[in-house]
Amino acid sequence: YSGFEGATVPICTFTLENKHQPDFKGSYIRLSDFRGAENQAPKTLEAIANPDCGWFFRASAADFKKIPGSPIAYWVSERVKEAFENGVLLGEVAEPRQGLATAKNDRFLRLWFEVAIRNVGFDFTSREDAKQSRKKWFPYNKGGEYRRWYGNNDYLVNWKNDGEDLNAFKPRAVIRNPKYYFRQSITWSFVSSSYFGVRYSKPGAIFDVGGSSVFPDKGDIFWLTGFMCSKLSTIFMKAMNPTLNFQVGNVASLPIVPIDEKDEVSKLSQSIIAFSQTDWDSFETSWDFTHLPLLKDATLPIVTPLINQYQALRADWQEMTAEMQRLEEENNRIFIEAYDLQEELTPDVPLKEITLTCNPHYRYPDSKRKQYTNEEREAMLLEDTMQEFLSYAVGCMFGRYSLDKPGLVLANQGETVEDYVRKISLTPTLSRGEREPDSPRPLGEGLGVRAKNPTFLPDEDNVIPVLNGDWFPDDVASRFKAFLKVTFGEAHYDENLAFIEEALGRDVRSYFLKDFYKDHTRMYKKRPIYWLFSSPKGSFNALIYMHRYQPDTLSVLLNTYLREYQSKLRARRGYLESVERNPGASKRDKTSAQKEMRKIDATLSELRDYENDVIYPLATEQIRIDLDDGVKVNYARFGKALKGI
Repeated sequence: YSGFEGATVPICTFTLENKHQPDFKGSYIRLSDFRGAENQAPKTLEAIANPDCGWFFRASAADFKKIPGSPIAYWVSERVKEAFENGVLLGEVAEPRQGLATAKNDRFLRLWFEVAIRNVGFDFTSREDAKQSRKKWFPYNKGGEYRRWYGNNDYLVNWKNDGEDLNAFKPRAVIRNPKYYFRQSITWSFVSSSYFGVRYSKPGAIFDVGGSSVFPDKGDIFWLTGFMCSKLSTIFMKAMNPTLNFQVGNVASLPIVPIDEKDEVSKLSQSIIAFSQTDWDSFETSWDFTHLPLLKDATLPIVTPLINQYQALRADWQEMTAEMQRLEEENNRIFIEAYDLQEELTPDVPLKEITLTCNPHYRYPDSKRKQYTNEEREAMLLEDTMQEFLSYAVGCMFGRYSLDKPGLVLANQGETVEDYVRKISLTPTLSRGEREPDSPRPLGEGLGVRAKNPTFLPDEDNVIPVLNGDWFPDDVASRFKAFLKVTFGEAHYDENLAFIEEALGRDVRSYFLKDFYKDHTRMYKKRPIYWLFSSPKGSFNALIYMHRYQPDTLSVLLNTYLREYQSKLRARRGYLESVERNPGASKRDKTSAQKEMRKIDATLSELRDYENDVIYPLATEQIRIDLDDGVKVNYARFGKALKGI
């Protein structure tokens, strides 16, 4: 690679002979680890002079035939070739399959948090049950970023009435292998930059090509997950397909040899999957999210300082990462010994390959441009954890979450504070595995306590101003500070607020004004669920929660906030004029007043145009949205009123 200066392209030079010589071994020099023209010529000469250098290989055409597809995998060892030659193909003990191709993802797919949760069908185990439910959206395995064992549960597919709309979209839509839909499986990401990202998938999902899946017998699924997540499967896959497009045919050709420790591997896999699932569900972008880890198992208000709570959480994360690393290495050891590859491989798994979001070595990988120190990674993890705390607080401000009830509360179209109070006040305590009506997920242990009076009441009108100043009692910075007192008490309030602001690198108000929406949009993959109405220069900003949007929401924003803010600015300007005219005022005070008046005049001019040209016309339209249309379509209905993504 990069053998020509200034161009990153793969280069290969080779000699072919139109004759079969079964005993002849060709010579190969592997330069892919040596980037750049200045390195490759010397490394080539070194390999010729010293065949034991480590990047010089000899292999025959007969060797290539031992590997399915006969790839020119000249670097593969004799032991690996023997595994392919003597092992049973995975396709003979399980069923790798490609799945659905919608041909129009914008129409048929949604990120799970875009739609009303009551329209989502979780945990169904058959097409017939899914059809009878009359739900519209169902989990959809679509591959995704490199993550192993569990996770990447982001998408939903419209499979209402057994895929009625997709069937009508044939032949463009290709509905492959529907008899496997909703079955538990092992799924993987089709494309990877370096590793084979394999994950266990619980019953209830449909799958596509990017999230192709394999369907073992029930008793084999966990030990096969252990094998496919081991070091060996990546080595075998790279031998068959060095381009790292992990196709169904490659997976079907993975060699399986007899192992005595299947039960042990199954137990190891289930333990690792449990760690990975706990990690995945600790973030609000999981549909199984129940509570913020910082507040886990705590009685509110928490009496210890926030820094102590974070340090305890960080210690839990480190312990979980270390234990998962130990279990993965034990899993590798079993398979390395079964395949007799002890002389070639070690079971070691570096921290960067422990795919837990709470593991900063995985979450913040090194790149060519940046090599992080441990201290830098810890600082980024602390900052992100505080951002997640603020994000959860905003969720509680809108009623999406509650301090009195685990998981989602208001997550259906047009729900109100009255719905919130009813849900947390009247629902009986539930134990793990039980469900309340319309509740999407099982509730966690110890989290079913209900309060008659909400610990933290959501915003009444679904409009939360985000302004540079304390102009409204329900503005986002003021409400967050109230939330901090509710969750961590008043005794350490100043200390806790300082800890958060130091982690964020700015005060809370500045963070909400400048960074929150950018972080929220990134967290929600450019499909934000909280929408920021923002004037052209950002002098006026207000958040709404799209699931609580009503046709009169813009009228509320206009009359209660935008016009009221302008009135307050004019009142402030009147006061400044009096300062300017006051003969007793100092020259400094008068100059300062004049400067602030000019700023207010510019702001008022901006806000008049924003009101007259943008907000007022939209408010009179009484726009309706449909969550099933998704964020991209609904967001566009408000044009320049909203902050651009």
